[in-house]
Amino acid sequence: MKTVKTTLASVAALAALGLSVPASAGTTLDAVVKKGYVQCGVSDGLPGFSYTDQKGTFLGIDVDVCRAVAAAVFGDAAKVRFTPLTAKERFTALQSGEVDILSRNTTWTSTRDAGLGLSFTGVTYYDGQGFLVSTKLGVKSAKELDGAAVCIQAGTTTELNLSDYFRSNNLKYTPITYDRSDETVKALEAGRCDVLTSDQSQLYAQRIKLANPDGYIVLPEVISKEPLGPVVRRGDDEWFAIVRWALFAQINAEELGVTSANVEQLAKSSTNPDVRRLLGAEGEYGKDLRLPKDWAVKIVKQVGNYGEMFERNVGQGSELKIERGLNALWNKGGLQYAPPVR
Repeated sequence: MKTVKTTLASVAALAALGLSVPASAGTTLDAVVKKGYVQCGVSDGLPGFSYTDQKGTFLGIDVDVCRAVAAAVFGDAAKVRFTPLTAKERFTALQSGEVDILSRNTTWTSTRDAGLGLSFTGVTYYDGQGFLVSTKLGVKSAKELDGAAVCIQAGTTTELNLSDYFRSNNLKYTPITYDRSDETVKALEAGRCDVLTSDQSQLYAQRIKLANPDGYIVLPEVISKEPLGPVVRRGDDEWFAIVRWALFAQINAEELGVTSANVEQLAKSSTNPDVRRLLGAEGEYGKDLRLPKDWAVKIVKQVGNYGEMFERNVGQGSELKIERGLNALWNKGGLQYAPPVR
């Protein structure tokens, strides 16, 4: 009989060739339960999204996405291991079965969703590409960057977006590419390029690493749509649903006023039908996901609702202090919206 590892590799190979993979091929949950942890692919160091603190603990929104899945599956958000990946490495690592989830500030595009044998499960952060420049450059707009040397991370959507923007505005530029995001910001600081382009969230994260953050500004232009979210291998509908609904549970929890501080009490005492269904006090909705009744309770208690996760990692409780903006709930002027549990 084939091992789980061989099966996963076979599924990835079929998908990479563009061949359909039957839903019955799904084995990821069984493999995860057998080994006792979720293997999560994250970035190689991006404050607010996935990075390590001085104690070596992984932190960030992308990290918390995987912790939420571990909380749902095991009842323990700590049962997750992290694999730092460069932009070039990330898709191969997921396709090969090296990681169970890719949660690495990755943009959902048609090519990635339809051509790589992968599936995006949702959007954890609505972003857009921008430009970071030194105040010494004396520019206020990206349209003043004609002839600039631009630092870019290789293997990302930023290369095409940059080319499209400069071409449509009749501007010239010299691209300077690096494999790692840290290399791009060091090059900007050293004067090897005039401007660094990336998702705006990444620009704010990289800016705080500079020796003089106040000497750099993010220009006002947002030149693309960059919906960032977790990715799984195609063909395993069961695992896809678990990863998707772990995020949906956090979004619904925020909308319903369920927090890490009150979730256990609400699970016992709430009379709101939506809260009761989400928290397993009414119905058997976890059974459809092969999860315990209190799967959402475990997520919110240990990781927090979406708003708590956002504020702690990139919002006002963090160094980045990014406004909610598009990432506010749908009923507060943003785009975050989750289907109901029912």
